[in-house]
Amino acid sequence: MIDSRTSDGGLERSCVPTPGDWIRFAPARPGLQRIGAFFSGHAYDPHRHDTYAIGYTLRGLQRFTYRGAATDSVAGNVIVLHPDELHDGRSGSRNGFEYRMLYIEPRLVRDALGERARSLPFVRSAVMSAPFLLAPLQQALQALDRDLEPLESDQAILALADALLTLDPSARGRPPAAACGGSVERARQFLDASFQRVVTSAELEAIAGLGRYELARHFRQLLGTSPYRYLTMRRLDHVRSSIRDGGTLADAAFSAGFADQSHMTRQFRQAYGLSPGRWRSLHGNEGKP
Repeated sequence: MIDSRTSDGGLERSCVPTPGDWIRFAPARPGLQRIGAFFSGHAYDPHRHDTYAIGYTLRGLQRFTYRGAATDSVAGNVIVLHPDELHDGRSGSRNGFEYRMLYIEPRLVRDALGERARSLPFVRSAVMSAPFLLAPLQQALQALDRDLEPLESDQAILALADALLTLDPSARGRPPAAACGGSVERARQFLDASFQRVVTSAELEAIAGLGRYELARHFRQLLGTSPYRYLTMRRLDHVRSSIRDGGTLADAAFSAGFADQSHMTRQFRQAYGLSPGRWRSLHGNEGKP
């Protein structure tokens, strides 16, 4: 387990999970990832995703710091974390906590809301009792051992997007001009295809047809993060896939386009709140109660 009272004295100092801690990964769909996990103590260092993280606590006291405030979630509570918001994770009791979480790319929320929203919904309360949100979450997360059917996935995305808009009515309104949305989408697709190399601002300007700063503003408005952060997360997606397939950390870093393993490890911890080695160990404990 990571000891939050000590510094990171090496790349893999926190690589061994507490016995009994585990993460279970459901089959992933494009833009959608589902997990279940149990932690008995410290779970995650402060980190940020580029996705919405929406889930619920199954048992125990789930405690985390979000937007500078300590927050608790108990069984039946719903958790909504906005893209690019710093948070951590730990148990608030000796018995640990179990939760399930769905990570959904902002583009899917944006597409599901269509003309009804001018921006991504931002839910200020990270923990709440919201039956209208809990119901579709439970349906999507109850069977982690199987893939969601395409229509089932679409249904879940729409239900979650509608619930987020209900929780943030200020996001309603006329969306950005179609031309801006098209520019952001072209830039996103280019970053998806080019994550293994250095991408320049001039390249993105040429692809998007917008200046770099205008593109960055629209990119964040529509996708919840910056172009560079988005590129980094695609590299880390590749790293996690490589590790799960049995690759070494050094090979994963190189094939993802990072300067070296140290660079990859720093970015990994900033994105997921734990080291690549500990993530690999927790994955090795996948599904073990």
